[in-house]
Amino acid sequence: MATEVILPALGMSQETGKILRWFKAEGEHVAQGDPLVEIETDKAAVEIEAPTAGVLAHVAAAAGDDVPVGQVIAHILAAGETLPRENMPQKEASELAHPSSFSAQAEVSVQTTAIASALASRIAAEHNLDLSQVKPVGRRIQKADVLAYLQSQDGATPAVSVTRLTMASPKARRLASEAGKDLANIQGSGPAGAILATDVLAAAAAKPVQTGLATARLQALPATHAANGSAEVSLGNIWRIMAERTTQSWTEVPHFYLMREVNASRLIAWREQIMKHSAIKVTYTDLLAKIVAASLRLHPRINVSWQAGKVTMKQEIHIGLAVAIEDGLVVPVIHQADTLSLAELAQQRTELVAKAQAGKLRPQDISDGTFTISNLGMYNVDAFNAIINQPQAAILAVGRIADRVTPMHGQPSVQPMMTLTLSCDHRAVDGARGAQFLDSIVTFVEEPLGMLV
Repeated sequence: MATEVILPALGMSQETGKILRWFKAEGEHVAQGDPLVEIETDKAAVEIEAPTAGVLAHVAAAAGDDVPVGQVIAHILAAGETLPRENMPQKEASELAHPSSFSAQAEVSVQTTAIASALASRIAAEHNLDLSQVKPVGRRIQKADVLAYLQSQDGATPAVSVTRLTMASPKARRLASEAGKDLANIQGSGPAGAILATDVLAAAAAKPVQTGLATARLQALPATHAANGSAEVSLGNIWRIMAERTTQSWTEVPHFYLMREVNASRLIAWREQIMKHSAIKVTYTDLLAKIVAASLRLHPRINVSWQAGKVTMKQEIHIGLAVAIEDGLVVPVIHQADTLSLAELAQQRTELVAKAQAGKLRPQDISDGTFTISNLGMYNVDAFNAIINQPQAAILAVGRIADRVTPMHGQPSVQPMMTLTLSCDHRAVDGARGAQFLDSIVTFVEEPLGMLV
């Protein structure tokens, strides 16, 4: 029986995913677990593995397409198997009904999907252009080929064609459609001028005259920057996703912050003792993940999410670790962290960080997080306020361990101190609950044996 390849949901708020590239061509054999397609979600760019072995067939989405969550994007067929017509993508079923034109159309469709770059496909979609009409200079349809075709059709210059490409997030497109707003008239605040959901909401709330004046001023900025010799930085998909998600969280979530200084001498001694007897490198992040997991078990009202005006309590504890990579920031997740030994936590953290840096994270590696730890201590940061990773209700920001003068038994003493800052979503967590949770973390840092009680 044919196996469906479905666009997965990696977050409760995710509505669509974008196809970045297919690793396998239609008609090519795939093995179970092979990287099949790379998609961009509201969390990161991830690889989807083949759910079974067979032949990739009936690919229904090309690079650059935005696809609703849960939609079938391809099938994997066993040897000699065919897909019933009622299960085929609509276009293929139509072609089978008209066999005289099927062969030529299928050949063009497969060829276009295989050789068009993601950017070329995106520009073509913006202009409702059938890529089969574009003749590439080389073997692959590139942006320049699409722009040259558009120029030949309407007399526009390639530069004008580029400006007509509207970069916008899927959510921004949906909001603009609902509000009856033209994306071409909205100034984007995202990377490379991409339009975010907040830009659409701001445009919908603004008066027409004010919007026009603001747009006119903002449109003049690129020319000024160019005259001053500045240049735009080319940003990857992960950075764009990070920018959009942090902007959304910062503008939608009422943050409040709780800060504590903690004596880290017992934490240091704990790690030193472990390192003497363990072959696995245990970091302070591993120790804090163990402590946070134990604290969340004591304070389940922190292990929650805010969705549709309701607080949802999570039965399992899945801790996300903010990891900086070349292209931005990703948050791989250690699942059921409270049930793992310290060695198991360290092993999983090592594997997840390696996958993140190699760009090999799987959907299950970044899904279902209930709490996040962001540690910048290794970069000599004393303290900072972290932005909540929605739909989670809190995130712990960890600063460096540094010697500071602090009172000990009524006398000044130099001790290794660390600053912890808890960011909370005030819709789901109040100040008292946040303070009690942070106090448990501080207690376990200063006396790790307390977790055994």
